[in-house]
This record gives sequence, C-alpha cells and structure tokens, in this order.
Amino acid sequence: MTGGFDLAAFHKRAVETDSTESVDEMRDVLLETLESAGVAPAVDELGNVVATVGAPDHAAAAAADGAHLLLNTHIDTVPPHLPYERRTERPGDERVDGSADAGEGDIVCGRGACDAKGPLAALLDAFLTVEPHDGAVTLAVSIDEETTQTGGAHLAEVIDADGYIVGEPTGLDVCTAAKGQFEGTVTIRGESAHAADPESGLNAIRAAAPILQAMESYEETKGPGDHETLGRPILTPSMVEGGEATNQVPAECTITFDRRSVPPETSDEFCADLADHLREWLPASMGLDVSLIRPDTPFPEAFATDPDAELVRTLQDACGGAVRPFGAATEASYFAQHGPTVVFGPGVLSDDVGAVAHSKREYVRLSDVRTAARAVRETVQRLLQ
Repeated sequence: MTGGFDLAAFHKRAVETDSTESVDEMRDVLLETLESAGVAPAVDELGNVVATVGAPDHAAAAAADGAHLLLNTHIDTVPPHLPYERRTERPGDERVDGSADAGEGDIVCGRGACDAKGPLAALLDAFLTVEPHDGAVTLAVSIDEETTQTGGAHLAEVIDADGYIVGEPTGLDVCTAAKGQFEGTVTIRGESAHAADPESGLNAIRAAAPILQAMESYEETKGPGDHETLGRPILTPSMVEGGEATNQVPAECTITFDRRSVPPETSDEFCADLADHLREWLPASMGLDVSLIRPDTPFPEAFATDPDAELVRTLQDACGGAVRPFGAATEASYFAQHGPTVVFGPGVLSDDVGAVAHSKREYVRLSDVRTAARAVRETVQRLLQ
C-alpha cells in the first residue's frame, strides 16, 4: 500500500470532474488512482467500484479470519456542475469592505466538494494508508446515490461485512441513525360529468380536501409513533394533480407525497396502512389507491445502530465528534440491515447561512477532509488489529 496519496490533489481533480449526468469520467479517475497505488479494483455489473485490502478480493474478504469493514460513498452528484475554487472564507461570508476573500485557503467550493467527494477523498486516503493486521477492509463506491440508489442496494446484497462506514457530510459527527425516505401517490377516483350538473358526477378534486386533512391525522391513528432517536415520522403532500377540462367534473385526482419514516415502519407496509386510514374519509362510492413511485427501485428505509456498538465508540474516540442522527436519507440504510452502520464525513448539509450540500454554496474545509481520513484510518486500524 502506498503512502504517496495526495488527498488535496485527488479532491481537486474529483471536484473538477463533472459527474452530474454521467459518472464515467469520475469512475475512471477513481480507478486510475487505485491502480496507481498498487490496488486492483473491480467494476461490478452495475458500475460500482470495489477494492479490498487484507484479502485478495471482496468475496474472499467475507471468509477471511478477523473482522471485515466496508467503506462506502458515492461518485455521482446533483446538477448543475459547479467549478472548483479555493477560498479563505465560506461562500456567503464577506469581509468588512464587502468583498469575498479568495485564494489558496482551507475552503474548497464546487459541486461535490462535500457531497460526496470530500468524504470520498477521506475514505480513499484511509483505505490506501491503513495496514490491517487481521481481517480486511473494502472500499465500495456506488454510482447512483442521488437518484435510484440501485448501486448501494446491490453492494449491500453482495458484500458481507462486520461494520460499515458510509461517507456523507456529517460535520465530523458520528451518525448512527437516519429516517427512511420514499415517495408515493394517493389516487382518488370518482366519476366525470358536465360542470353544469356537478351532482351527476363524483368530483375527485373536491374529495382531495378531506383526504389531505386525513393525511395530517395519520400519525395519531396509524403511524409508528415517535422513535427514541429519530423522533416523529413525517408525511408531506407535495403535489396535487387532477382534471382534464375546465367545464368537466374531474374523475381523478392524484396527491404525491414524501414520507420520512422511522423504525419499525417499512415502505412495504406503509401504503396499505395509509390507504386503510384514508378510505375512512372518502365516500363509499369513490375509489382510492396508494402506491409507491418507482416501486422497482430500492428505497432507503429508516435505520438505527446501537450507539454503544464497538464501531460507533471507536470512531467517536478517533474523531471527537458527537453521536447523533443524520439529517437525510442515505444508502447507509441498505448496509444497516446487515450490521452496525455509521454515517460519517467532512462537510455539512447546512450551516448558519443556509443550505450547503446540493446548493450553489457547496463547500468543505480541506482540513476537515484530512481529519476525517485520519479518524477512519485509526478506526479501521483499531478494529482490525
């Protein structure tokens, strides 16, 4: 394993590489970096990049003596691509004279700076410099976390490990839980008629009003209740569509919703439970269906790792950050079904100015990327002694 990895240079190249529409170029950068370090990475059938040290390949790692740890993050980013920039102040901060300060400072700006090429640089640095004395460590980098998450779900199915560190911007805190996230639709079905004689039809849009009210009361009657770590689940109606003509009673209305779940609720059971609740608010002569959007792709379920798990305690000792839930859904949920899982990395989702990840202000402190790399390296080293 090489000690010549240049974290700052890799991070710069990664942020400069546009991976908003295609990850092909960014995957080539990652493969080239691993191969230059003497590692033989593999690209699986979905396009994920996988490499293992401490065993000849990740299949053998599962059977190796000692622990097997997996380091995961993603190489795709949300649009639009934003150029790389080094600054001495955060975007949004200004000097007294009203001008922003730029230069070769500690602040790196650009798309993916913190989500998730900062975490990627940290995990890659740890992976390339760790020397496991017992067991193995796998770097598994997925390709579509920001969209369908099929890559991470596949990695969780085919690679067995004893613990998982998922790189995301957590402000160097150790995040042991996150709400699940899935989207769906409530479709109300009535009967069309001429608007001059509305009583001869069944107005699906008019029926949406009590259904929206019923969605507000779902948690009190059918929901899973508050979770000790994650708090209350959230159900948010986000779009309403219906009707075909201005002079026609609409026969159908669709309400799109976003669900942020907490254990033990799963996406499979939620739709049936919500439909049962909503039908009580609908006339018997009308129909209602609840279904998931993209049912053939995975959804990140809620998860919670025991804060006293050895992985959590070891990483917290190494980084000094707080132990808390993560504020967004991630591919960590797929790995958490198989073993202790934490979300950890440099950068933040938002700061006191506003949004950071996924925003035009996206940035990360390069010093935090180095701190994250050191903490992950120490954690892996301790757990694989």
